[in-house]
Amino acid sequence: MKRKVALACVAAASAVALGVAGTAAAHSAGNKDYDGFIKQSHRQPKNVILFIGDGMGTQEITAARYYQGVANKLNVDRMPFTGFDTTWSVKPNAAEPYLPDYDPDSASTGTMWATGQKTIDERISQGPSSALNVPGANLTTVLELAQRRGMKVGDVSTAEITDATPAVLASHISLRGCQGPADMANCALETKAAGGLGSIAEQEIDHKIDVMLGGGRNRFAQTIPGGPDAGKTLVQVAQERGYQYVTDAAGLAGVADSKKPVLGLFAGGNMSLEWSGPTAALGKGNTPVACTEDVRPANEPSLADLTGKAISLLENKKGFFLQVEGASIDKQDHATNACGQLGETVAFDRAIGVALDYQRTHPDTLIVVTADHSHTSQIVSEDASGSGLPTGYSTNVVTKDGQTLTLTYGTAGFGGAGAAPVTAPASQQHTGAVVPVWAIGPRGLGVLGTNDHTDLFHVLLG
Repeated sequence: MKRKVALACVAAASAVALGVAGTAAAHSAGNKDYDGFIKQSHRQPKNVILFIGDGMGTQEITAARYYQGVANKLNVDRMPFTGFDTTWSVKPNAAEPYLPDYDPDSASTGTMWATGQKTIDERISQGPSSALNVPGANLTTVLELAQRRGMKVGDVSTAEITDATPAVLASHISLRGCQGPADMANCALETKAAGGLGSIAEQEIDHKIDVMLGGGRNRFAQTIPGGPDAGKTLVQVAQERGYQYVTDAAGLAGVADSKKPVLGLFAGGNMSLEWSGPTAALGKGNTPVACTEDVRPANEPSLADLTGKAISLLENKKGFFLQVEGASIDKQDHATNACGQLGETVAFDRAIGVALDYQRTHPDTLIVVTADHSHTSQIVSEDASGSGLPTGYSTNVVTKDGQTLTLTYGTAGFGGAGAAPVTAPASQQHTGAVVPVWAIGPRGLGVLGTNDHTDLFHVLLG
Protein backbone atom coordinates (compact mmCIF):
# COMPACT_ATOMS: atom_id res chain seq x y z
CA MET A 1 0.00 0.00 0.00
CA LYS A 2 1.33 3.42 -0.93
CA ARG A 3 0.06 6.80 0.21
CA LYS A 4 0.11 8.27 -3.28
CA VAL A 5 -2.47 9.75 -5.67
CA ALA A 6 -5.50 7.88 -4.40
CA LEU A 7 -4.82 8.79 -0.80
CA ALA A 8 -4.07 12.36 -1.79
CA CYS A 9 -7.51 12.62 -3.40
CA VAL A 10 -9.19 11.08 -0.39
CA ALA A 11 -7.19 13.34 1.91
CA ALA A 12 -8.17 16.41 -0.09
CA ALA A 13 -11.83 15.45 0.07
CA SER A 14 -11.47 14.73 3.76
CA ALA A 15 -9.84 18.09 4.25
CA VAL A 16 -12.83 19.85 2.69
CA ALA A 17 -15.20 17.95 4.95
CA LEU A 18 -13.03 18.37 8.00
CA GLY A 19 -12.65 22.04 7.25
CA VAL A 20 -16.30 22.37 8.27
CA ALA A 21 -17.17 19.38 10.41
CA GLY A 22 -13.71 18.84 11.89
CA THR A 23 -13.25 22.47 12.86
CA ALA A 24 -16.69 22.53 14.42
CA ALA A 25 -15.84 19.41 16.36
CA ALA A 26 -12.58 20.96 17.46
CA HIS A 27 -14.44 24.00 18.78
CA SER A 28 -16.98 21.86 20.61
CA ALA A 29 -14.17 19.85 22.19
CA GLY A 30 -12.33 22.99 23.24
CA ASN A 31 -9.41 22.40 20.85
CA LYS A 32 -9.27 25.90 19.40
CA ASP A 33 -5.47 25.69 19.40
CA TYR A 34 -5.71 23.63 16.23
CA ASP A 35 -7.99 25.82 14.12
CA GLY A 36 -6.51 25.97 10.66
CA PHE A 37 -4.67 22.66 10.86
CA ILE A 38 -6.13 21.63 7.49
CA LYS A 39 -4.49 24.62 5.81
CA GLN A 40 -1.13 23.51 7.17
CA SER A 41 -1.57 19.83 6.40
CA HIS A 42 -0.37 19.83 2.78
CA ARG A 43 2.88 21.72 3.34
CA GLN A 44 6.31 20.17 3.66
CA PRO A 45 7.28 20.01 7.34
CA LYS A 46 10.40 21.74 8.55
CA ASN A 47 10.65 19.53 11.64
CA VAL A 48 9.51 15.92 12.13
CA ILE A 49 8.98 14.26 15.51
CA LEU A 50 8.09 10.56 15.53
CA PHE A 51 6.85 9.00 18.76
CA ILE A 52 6.94 5.21 19.09
CA GLY A 53 5.04 3.63 21.97
CA ASP A 54 6.63 0.19 21.92
CA GLY A 55 3.85 -2.41 22.15
CA MET A 56 1.23 0.33 22.57
CA GLY A 57 -1.73 -1.20 20.78
CA THR A 58 -5.32 -0.09 21.21
CA GLN A 59 -5.73 -2.05 24.46
CA GLU A 60 -2.65 -0.47 26.04
CA ILE A 61 -3.52 3.13 25.19
CA THR A 62 -7.15 2.58 26.20
CA ALA A 63 -6.10 1.11 29.56
CA ALA A 64 -3.99 4.20 30.29
CA ARG A 65 -6.84 6.46 29.23
CA TYR A 66 -9.28 4.65 31.52
CA TYR A 67 -6.85 4.60 34.44
CA GLN A 68 -6.52 8.38 34.30
CA GLY A 69 -10.31 8.78 34.45
CA VAL A 70 -12.83 8.43 31.65
CA ALA A 71 -13.66 12.16 31.70
CA ASN A 72 -10.03 13.03 31.02
CA LYS A 73 -8.29 13.02 27.66
CA LEU A 74 -4.71 12.05 26.98
CA ASN A 75 -2.42 14.40 25.08
CA VAL A 76 -2.49 12.06 22.10
CA ASP A 77 -6.26 12.55 21.94
CA ARG A 78 -5.64 16.18 20.94
CA MET A 79 -4.15 15.10 17.61
CA PRO A 80 -6.60 15.57 14.71
CA PHE A 81 -5.56 12.90 12.19
CA THR A 82 -5.91 9.21 13.06
CA GLY A 83 -5.57 5.95 11.20
CA PHE A 84 -4.35 2.38 11.51
CA ASP A 85 -1.31 0.55 10.15
CA THR A 86 -0.74 -3.13 9.48
CA THR A 87 2.61 -4.36 10.78
CA TRP A 88 3.27 -7.80 9.24
CA SER A 89 6.88 -8.71 8.57
CA VAL A 90 8.22 -11.36 6.16
CA LYS A 91 9.74 -14.81 6.55
CA PRO A 92 13.27 -15.70 5.42
CA ASN A 93 13.62 -16.88 1.83
CA ALA A 94 16.39 -17.01 -0.76
CA ALA A 95 14.48 -14.65 -3.08
CA GLU A 96 11.10 -13.08 -3.62
CA PRO A 97 8.30 -13.74 -2.91
CA TYR A 98 8.74 -13.34 0.82
CA LEU A 99 5.78 -14.78 2.69
CA PRO A 100 4.10 -12.74 5.44
CA ASP A 101 4.77 -13.22 9.14
CA TYR A 102 1.70 -11.85 10.91
CA ASP A 103 3.18 -11.32 14.38
CA PRO A 104 6.33 -9.18 14.02
CA ASP A 105 9.04 -7.97 16.38
CA SER A 106 10.36 -4.46 16.99
CA ALA A 107 13.33 -4.85 14.65
CA SER A 108 11.29 -5.68 11.56
CA THR A 109 8.56 -3.13 12.31
CA GLY A 110 11.10 -0.39 13.02
CA THR A 111 12.77 -1.15 9.73
CA MET A 112 9.40 -0.58 8.04
CA TRP A 113 8.96 3.08 9.01
CA ALA A 114 12.70 3.74 8.99
CA THR A 115 13.25 2.48 5.41
CA GLY A 116 9.87 1.90 3.77
CA GLN A 117 10.73 -1.78 3.26
CA LYS A 118 9.67 -5.13 4.74
CA THR A 119 12.21 -7.41 6.35
CA ILE A 120 12.47 -10.45 8.60
CA ASP A 121 12.22 -10.39 12.39
CA GLU A 122 15.43 -9.63 14.33
CA ARG A 123 16.81 -7.56 11.42
CA ILE A 124 17.84 -3.92 11.68
CA SER A 125 17.48 -1.79 8.51
CA GLN A 126 18.61 -4.56 6.21
CA GLY A 127 16.51 -6.35 3.62
CA PRO A 128 15.35 -9.96 3.97
CA SER A 129 17.53 -12.95 3.13
CA SER A 130 17.51 -16.74 3.21
CA ALA A 131 18.29 -16.99 6.94
CA LEU A 132 18.92 -14.90 10.04
CA ASN A 133 22.68 -15.50 9.84
CA VAL A 134 22.83 -14.29 6.23
CA PRO A 135 23.02 -10.47 6.15
CA GLY A 136 20.62 -8.64 3.87
CA ALA A 137 21.17 -5.53 1.77
CA ASN A 138 21.57 -2.32 3.74
CA LEU A 139 18.55 -0.01 3.40
CA THR A 140 18.71 3.78 3.53
CA THR A 141 16.94 5.15 6.61
CA VAL A 142 14.84 8.22 7.25
CA LEU A 143 17.55 9.55 9.59
CA GLU A 144 20.19 9.20 6.89
CA LEU A 145 17.95 11.04 4.42
CA ALA A 146 17.34 13.79 6.96
CA GLN A 147 21.09 14.22 7.41
CA ARG A 148 21.55 14.47 3.65
CA ARG A 149 19.04 17.33 3.68
CA GLY A 150 21.09 19.16 6.28
CA MET A 151 18.65 18.51 9.12
CA LYS A 152 19.82 17.83 12.65
CA VAL A 153 18.79 14.41 13.98
CA GLY A 154 17.98 12.92 17.37
CA ASP A 155 17.24 9.51 18.85
CA VAL A 156 15.63 9.18 22.31
CA SER A 157 14.50 6.04 24.14
CA THR A 158 13.80 4.74 27.63
CA ALA A 159 15.42 1.47 26.52
CA GLU A 160 19.07 0.95 25.77
CA ILE A 161 19.75 3.32 22.90
CA THR A 162 21.10 0.27 21.04
CA ASP A 163 17.79 -1.61 21.36
CA ALA A 164 15.84 -2.45 18.21
CA THR A 165 13.61 0.62 17.87
CA PRO A 166 16.30 3.30 18.31
CA ALA A 167 18.77 1.15 16.37
CA VAL A 168 16.80 1.14 13.11
CA LEU A 169 17.59 4.79 12.44
CA ALA A 170 21.37 4.63 12.29
CA SER A 171 22.54 1.05 11.97
CA HIS A 172 22.36 -1.84 9.54
CA ILE A 173 22.84 -5.31 10.99
CA SER A 174 21.39 -8.78 10.54
CA LEU A 175 20.59 -9.45 14.21
CA ARG A 176 19.26 -6.96 16.75
CA GLY A 177 21.26 -8.54 19.59
CA CYS A 178 24.59 -7.39 18.15
CA GLN A 179 24.42 -4.17 20.15
CA GLY A 180 28.00 -3.55 21.28
CA PRO A 181 31.47 -4.61 20.11
CA ALA A 182 31.47 -7.42 22.71
CA ASP A 183 28.08 -8.69 21.46
CA MET A 184 29.09 -9.57 17.90
CA ALA A 185 29.50 -13.36 18.11
CA ASN A 186 26.40 -13.93 15.97
CA CYS A 187 27.32 -11.14 13.54
CA ALA A 188 30.95 -12.10 12.89
CA LEU A 189 30.76 -11.17 9.21
CA GLU A 190 29.66 -7.65 10.13
CA THR A 191 32.41 -6.67 12.56
CA LYS A 192 34.73 -3.87 11.56
CA ALA A 193 37.60 -6.35 11.60
CA ALA A 194 35.75 -8.34 8.92
CA GLY A 195 35.14 -5.23 6.83
CA GLY A 196 31.62 -4.61 8.13
CA LEU A 197 30.02 -1.60 9.76
CA GLY A 198 30.42 -2.90 13.29
CA SER A 199 27.98 -3.20 16.16
CA ILE A 200 24.87 -1.06 16.61
CA ALA A 201 26.60 1.19 19.15
CA GLU A 202 29.61 1.70 16.88
CA GLN A 203 27.37 2.58 13.95
CA GLU A 204 25.34 5.06 16.00
CA ILE A 205 28.53 6.93 16.95
CA ASP A 206 29.78 6.75 13.36
CA HIS A 207 26.52 8.29 12.13
CA LYS A 208 27.20 11.44 14.18
CA ILE A 209 23.68 11.62 15.56
CA ASP A 210 23.31 15.10 17.06
CA VAL A 211 21.38 14.00 20.16
CA MET A 212 21.29 10.45 21.58
CA LEU A 213 19.53 10.03 24.93
CA GLY A 214 18.50 6.85 26.72
CA GLY A 215 19.82 3.82 28.55
CA GLY A 216 22.57 1.43 27.52
CA ARG A 217 25.64 2.81 29.27
CA ASN A 218 27.08 -0.70 29.62
CA ARG A 219 27.14 -1.18 25.84
CA PHE A 220 29.15 2.01 25.38
CA ALA A 221 31.54 1.00 28.15
CA GLN A 222 32.62 -2.01 26.08
CA THR A 223 36.13 -1.97 24.65
CA ILE A 224 36.60 -1.99 20.90
CA PRO A 225 38.69 -5.08 20.03
CA GLY A 226 40.36 -4.00 16.80
CA GLY A 227 40.90 -1.29 14.23
CA PRO A 228 42.05 2.31 14.74
CA ASP A 229 40.10 2.62 18.01
CA ALA A 230 41.26 -0.70 19.50
CA GLY A 231 41.44 -0.65 23.28
CA LYS A 232 39.14 2.34 23.66
CA THR A 233 35.58 2.29 24.95
CA LEU A 234 32.78 3.69 22.82
CA VAL A 235 32.32 6.50 25.34
CA GLN A 236 35.97 7.48 24.83
CA VAL A 237 35.54 7.39 21.05
CA ALA A 238 32.39 9.51 21.26
CA GLN A 239 34.12 12.11 23.42
CA GLU A 240 37.11 12.22 21.07
CA ARG A 241 34.67 12.98 18.26
CA GLY A 242 33.24 15.94 20.13
CA TYR A 243 30.29 14.44 21.98
CA GLN A 244 29.19 16.01 25.25
CA TYR A 245 28.67 13.02 27.55
CA VAL A 246 26.19 13.08 30.45
CA THR A 247 24.89 10.36 32.76
CA ASP A 248 22.22 11.93 34.96
CA ALA A 249 19.40 14.48 35.02
CA ALA A 250 21.58 17.28 36.37
CA GLY A 251 24.17 16.70 33.68
CA LEU A 252 21.53 16.81 30.96
CA ALA A 253 20.00 20.00 32.34
CA GLY A 254 23.45 21.60 32.24
CA VAL A 255 24.03 20.97 28.53
CA ALA A 256 23.78 24.34 26.80
CA ASP A 257 25.95 23.98 23.69
CA SER A 258 23.67 22.91 20.83
CA LYS A 259 26.52 23.03 18.31
CA LYS A 260 28.20 19.93 19.73
CA PRO A 261 26.54 16.49 19.70
CA VAL A 262 25.20 15.06 22.96
CA LEU A 263 25.35 11.48 24.24
CA GLY A 264 23.26 10.94 27.36
CA LEU A 265 23.27 7.44 28.90
CA PHE A 266 21.26 7.41 32.11
CA ALA A 267 21.27 3.70 33.04
CA GLY A 268 23.45 0.68 32.49
CA GLY A 269 20.56 -1.09 30.77
CA ASN A 270 16.99 0.11 30.31
CA MET A 271 15.91 3.22 32.19
CA SER A 272 13.87 2.87 35.39
CA LEU A 273 10.09 2.52 35.49
CA GLU A 274 7.70 5.32 36.46
CA TRP A 275 5.16 3.24 38.43
CA SER A 276 5.07 -0.04 40.33
CA GLY A 277 2.42 -2.49 41.48
CA PRO A 278 1.49 -6.18 41.64
CA THR A 279 2.29 -8.45 38.73
CA ALA A 280 -0.47 -10.56 37.28
CA ALA A 281 -1.63 -13.84 38.81
CA LEU A 282 -3.49 -16.73 37.22
CA GLY A 283 -7.27 -16.32 37.29
CA LYS A 284 -9.03 -13.34 38.79
CA GLY A 285 -5.85 -11.76 40.19
CA ASN A 286 -5.23 -9.56 43.21
CA THR A 287 -7.45 -7.48 45.45
CA PRO A 288 -7.77 -4.16 43.56
CA VAL A 289 -5.08 -1.60 44.44
CA ALA A 290 -3.94 1.74 43.08
CA CYS A 291 -0.59 1.80 41.32
CA THR A 292 2.35 3.33 43.18
CA GLU A 293 3.40 6.35 41.13
CA ASP A 294 6.62 8.36 40.84
CA VAL A 295 9.09 5.59 41.65
CA ARG A 296 11.66 6.63 39.04
CA PRO A 297 14.95 7.71 40.68
CA ALA A 298 15.38 11.48 40.76
CA ASN A 299 18.75 11.30 39.01
CA GLU A 300 17.13 9.80 35.89
CA PRO A 301 15.32 12.28 33.64
CA SER A 302 11.76 11.51 32.59
CA LEU A 303 10.89 10.86 28.96
CA ALA A 304 9.20 14.27 28.91
CA ASP A 305 12.48 15.83 30.12
CA LEU A 306 14.44 13.97 27.44
CA THR A 307 12.00 15.09 24.76
CA GLY A 308 12.06 18.74 25.75
CA LYS A 309 15.85 18.83 25.93
CA ALA A 310 16.24 17.06 22.59
CA ILE A 311 13.93 19.54 20.87
CA SER A 312 15.79 22.52 22.34
CA LEU A 313 19.16 21.13 21.24
CA LEU A 314 17.99 20.17 17.75
CA GLU A 315 16.12 23.33 16.81
CA ASN A 316 17.82 25.13 13.91
CA LYS A 317 17.08 26.93 10.65
CA LYS A 318 17.22 23.80 8.48
CA GLY A 319 14.91 21.73 10.66
CA PHE A 320 15.31 18.47 12.52
CA PHE A 321 14.17 14.86 12.70
CA LEU A 322 13.63 13.34 16.14
CA GLN A 323 12.44 9.88 17.16
CA VAL A 324 11.22 9.34 20.73
CA GLU A 325 10.47 5.85 22.05
CA GLY A 326 8.52 4.89 25.14
CA ALA A 327 10.14 1.46 25.28
CA SER A 328 8.95 -0.15 28.47
CA ILE A 329 5.26 -0.21 27.63
CA ASP A 330 6.26 -3.30 25.69
CA LYS A 331 8.70 -4.60 28.28
CA GLN A 332 6.13 -4.45 31.09
CA ASP A 333 3.45 -5.96 28.84
CA HIS A 334 5.83 -8.88 28.35
CA ALA A 335 6.30 -9.07 32.13
CA THR A 336 2.53 -8.94 32.94
CA ASN A 337 3.24 -5.83 35.03
CA ALA A 338 0.06 -3.78 34.63
CA CYS A 339 1.14 -0.80 36.75
CA GLY A 340 4.53 -0.70 35.05
CA GLN A 341 2.82 -0.76 31.66
CA LEU A 342 0.29 1.93 32.63
CA GLY A 343 2.94 4.21 34.10
CA GLU A 344 5.13 3.98 31.02
CA THR A 345 2.16 4.76 28.78
CA VAL A 346 1.20 7.81 30.84
CA ALA A 347 4.84 9.00 30.85
CA PHE A 348 4.97 8.52 27.08
CA ASP A 349 1.83 10.63 26.72
CA ARG A 350 3.39 13.38 28.84
CA ALA A 351 6.31 13.45 26.42
CA ILE A 352 3.83 13.80 23.56
CA GLY A 353 2.39 16.79 25.43
CA VAL A 354 5.81 18.47 25.43
CA ALA A 355 6.04 18.09 21.65
CA LEU A 356 2.47 19.32 21.14
CA ASP A 357 3.26 22.45 23.15
CA TYR A 358 6.22 23.04 20.84
CA GLN A 359 4.08 22.41 17.76
CA ARG A 360 1.60 25.10 18.81
CA THR A 361 4.22 27.77 18.27
CA HIS A 362 5.99 25.90 15.45
CA PRO A 363 3.15 24.80 13.15
CA ASP A 364 5.67 23.74 10.49
CA THR A 365 6.39 20.70 12.70
CA LEU A 366 4.90 17.29 11.88
CA ILE A 367 4.27 15.03 14.88
CA VAL A 368 3.38 11.37 14.34
CA VAL A 369 2.56 8.94 17.15
CA THR A 370 2.24 5.19 16.68
CA ALA A 371 3.29 1.80 18.03
CA ASP A 372 5.64 -0.69 16.47
CA HIS A 373 3.30 -3.62 17.11
CA SER A 374 0.34 -4.64 19.26
CA HIS A 375 0.65 -6.59 22.49
CA THR A 376 -0.99 -8.99 24.89
CA SER A 377 -2.90 -7.03 27.54
CA GLN A 378 -6.69 -7.01 27.41
CA ILE A 379 -9.28 -5.05 29.37
CA VAL A 380 -11.77 -7.62 30.70
CA SER A 381 -14.64 -7.82 33.18
CA GLU A 382 -13.90 -7.78 36.88
CA ASP A 383 -14.56 -11.19 38.47
CA ALA A 384 -17.36 -9.94 40.71
CA SER A 385 -19.36 -13.17 40.37
CA GLY A 386 -16.63 -15.46 41.64
CA SER A 387 -17.00 -17.66 38.57
CA GLY A 388 -13.25 -17.72 37.97
CA LEU A 389 -13.21 -15.33 35.02
CA PRO A 390 -10.91 -14.29 33.45
CA THR A 391 -8.80 -17.31 32.57
CA GLY A 392 -5.50 -15.53 31.88
CA TYR A 393 -2.99 -13.85 34.20
CA SER A 394 -4.79 -10.86 35.70
CA THR A 395 -4.14 -7.68 37.66
CA ASN A 396 -6.82 -5.47 39.21
CA VAL A 397 -6.01 -1.78 39.64
CA VAL A 398 -8.08 1.04 41.09
CA THR A 399 -8.50 3.88 38.59
CA LYS A 400 -8.72 7.62 39.29
CA ASP A 401 -12.51 7.12 39.07
CA GLY A 402 -12.30 4.73 42.03
CA GLN A 403 -13.30 1.75 39.92
CA THR A 404 -11.58 -1.57 39.22
CA LEU A 405 -9.77 -1.95 35.91
CA THR A 406 -8.83 -5.56 35.18
CA LEU A 407 -6.02 -6.29 32.74
CA THR A 408 -5.45 -9.87 31.63
CA TYR A 409 -2.44 -11.36 29.82
CA GLY A 410 -2.78 -14.67 28.01
CA THR A 411 -0.43 -15.09 25.05
CA ALA A 412 2.02 -17.36 26.90
CA GLY A 413 1.78 -19.96 29.65
CA PHE A 414 -0.82 -22.40 28.35
CA GLY A 415 1.33 -24.75 26.27
CA GLY A 416 1.33 -28.52 26.76
CA ALA A 417 -1.35 -30.80 28.14
CA GLY A 418 -1.16 -29.75 31.79
CA ALA A 419 -2.72 -26.84 33.64
CA ALA A 420 -1.32 -23.34 33.21
CA PRO A 421 1.38 -22.44 35.74
CA VAL A 422 0.21 -20.27 38.63
CA THR A 423 3.03 -17.80 38.03
CA ALA A 424 3.08 -16.15 34.62
CA PRO A 425 5.96 -17.09 32.33
CA ALA A 426 8.81 -14.63 31.97
CA SER A 427 7.53 -13.18 28.71
CA GLN A 428 4.14 -12.80 27.09
CA GLN A 429 4.03 -12.52 23.30
CA HIS A 430 3.25 -9.73 20.86
CA THR A 431 0.04 -9.79 18.85
CA GLY A 432 -0.45 -9.06 15.17
CA ALA A 433 -3.31 -6.54 15.24
CA VAL A 434 -3.15 -3.20 13.44
CA VAL A 435 -1.71 -0.32 15.46
CA PRO A 436 -3.18 3.17 15.82
CA VAL A 437 -1.46 6.16 14.22
CA TRP A 438 -2.02 9.80 15.15
CA ALA A 439 -0.63 12.94 13.50
CA ILE A 440 -0.72 16.72 13.56
CA GLY A 441 0.98 19.25 11.32
CA PRO A 442 2.13 19.34 7.69
CA ARG A 443 1.49 16.05 5.85
CA GLY A 444 -0.42 14.72 8.83
CA LEU A 445 -3.27 13.76 6.51
CA GLY A 446 -1.04 10.96 5.26
CA VAL A 447 -1.91 8.74 8.22
CA LEU A 448 -5.65 8.69 7.49
CA GLY A 449 -7.28 5.35 6.77
CA THR A 450 -5.79 1.88 7.01
CA ASN A 451 -2.27 1.62 5.62
CA ASP A 452 0.93 -0.31 6.20
CA HIS A 453 3.83 0.67 8.45
CA THR A 454 6.10 0.92 5.40
CA ASP A 455 3.92 3.79 4.16
CA LEU A 456 4.82 5.83 7.23
CA PHE A 457 8.33 6.26 5.82
CA HIS A 458 6.87 8.36 2.98
CA VAL A 459 4.84 10.52 5.37
CA LEU A 460 7.81 11.37 7.57
CA LEU A 461 9.99 13.08 4.98
CA GLY A 462 7.82 13.17 1.87
